[in-house]
Amino acid sequence: MKPIIYWTEFKHNQWNFYIAATDQGLCFVGSQGEGFEELSTWASKKVKGFVLLDDEEYMKPYSDALKRYFNKETKDLKVSIDLYGTDFQKEVWTVLQSIPHGETLTYSEVAKLLDKPKAVRAVSTAIGANPVMIVVPCHRVIGKNGLLTGFRGGLEMKKQLLALEKGSEKTERATK
Repeated sequence: MKPIIYWTEFKHNQWNFYIAATDQGLCFVGSQGEGFEELSTWASKKVKGFVLLDDEEYMKPYSDALKRYFNKETKDLKVSIDLYGTDFQKEVWTVLQSIPHGETLTYSEVAKLLDKPKAVRAVSTAIGANPVMIVVPCHRVIGKNGLLTGFRGGLEMKKQLLALEKGSEKTERATK
């Protein structure tokens, strides 16, 4: 039986991107304003023999959780996730999930938390491959100098997400 990837287009206020999930959980959050092709390209690279199924009702719990986050009704996006990546990428993504709402870490700090302080570039690459941005908050990772650096969704989206979570000194510094 082919694995089913359920998907829908998430639209809420100024936010517009595709999200997708398997039976195990959310597996993809797209970039702001990107088309369906971003999702289908990701799926073709990561999930063997998949079927994409447009199912707004199946995706409703994930859409609702994202709406609560964007409405500032919750700081925690507690949804099940189904991550597709290497063991190292999954280690990095686990560290990202530990960064509290409204706070940021640098790429170097993430590498140190993994006990791999010299693996900053590998950490950066793993963060860039995060398929479930926002839920696995890669937007909370900034450059050593406090400035915003790469983000799959674009620096404007990263800036908007950090501004939404504003509250810590580091976040405020990073969004200037």
